[in-house]
Amino acid sequence: MIGSRIEKELKDRRRLPRPPDIKTFLDEYIVGQERAKKVLSVAVYNHYKRVFTPEDDKFPRMHKGNVLLIGPTGTGKTLLAETLARIVGVPLSISDATTLTQAGYVGEDVENVVLRLFQASDGKIELCERGIIYLDEIDKIGRKSESPSLTRDVSGEGVQQALLKMIEGMVVNVPPHGGRKHPHEKMIPINTSQILFICGGAFEGIDSIVSGRLEDKTIGFGSGAVARKKLAHRILPEDLLKFGMIPEFVGRLPIIARLENLHEEDLVRILREPKNALTKQYERLFSLEGITLRFKKDALYAIASEAIALGTGARGLRSILEEILLDLMYELPMDSTEKEYELDGKDVERILSPHLEGEKREEAV
Repeated sequence: MIGSRIEKELKDRRRLPRPPDIKTFLDEYIVGQERAKKVLSVAVYNHYKRVFTPEDDKFPRMHKGNVLLIGPTGTGKTLLAETLARIVGVPLSISDATTLTQAGYVGEDVENVVLRLFQASDGKIELCERGIIYLDEIDKIGRKSESPSLTRDVSGEGVQQALLKMIEGMVVNVPPHGGRKHPHEKMIPINTSQILFICGGAFEGIDSIVSGRLEDKTIGFGSGAVARKKLAHRILPEDLLKFGMIPEFVGRLPIIARLENLHEEDLVRILREPKNALTKQYERLFSLEGITLRFKKDALYAIASEAIALGTGARGLRSILEEILLDLMYELPMDSTEKEYELDGKDVERILSPHLEGEKREEAV
């Protein structure tokens, strides 16, 4: 059912949401990251405008604008890709780049990232060929130095090489049931030239590379320190090369969007503002048992503070809430005289404290 709906929408270019519409939709689910959302909105719109526009010899060929998302863990890279696929109405597959190896080595073939998209498309090739592939942890396949390796690096530079043509656009033959290819197995040809690739990674340490570049160059306006601060968010291809990505790979990801660290206030907003906010989900879960659950403001700040202390960003909020609400949810299905629960900051600290003290004792040992 959903496949046929998407197919109809893909055939009608007029249904493609414009950049402001895409960003408005992203705003409903993702807090902050204003520039990244704007960059992605334009990139996705231009990509599918290119997909829907027939080739014309009178005009130059439009090249694909794949996207690189750079930001710390828990800042929303995967959520952005998932939400974009939902608003455009195309299938999405998510793969971890660290599990990939070159063909012939133990691990997962790079073609499997396309296979996952094919499976997410319910086996419909045309639908698959207009989907989105998100490759996470892409920074982990950077080589360890700028100098080309003399030996084959099957988990780093070798994987970058294996992904090049696929990201640019080629026909990939994937096994229908996944796993390794077999000589006598009938392959499924998938053309990746209209698939949008979004790659994400933390790229820890790249800030020092950017700072070094800015220190080395004379900036012709204002104070050097002020100018560096203004430009520090700009990551250039040369910075990625120094990090360990190969030039050909960087060239196939021309659009770079940087996600900023989330602060306590951002995490509080994430807990309560988006349409699918975690607090709303738990409130709904409790309401199914006829119980009203409320989170006081200081409770949200205590949860956000804990996530920052753990260094998990927004990704850790769910596990913290699970820990806080575990005992309540354990008793939830039972008959209870309590019809309302209100959590405040002291409740959060009281519930988490024994758990945290245990963790500290383990670290000391």
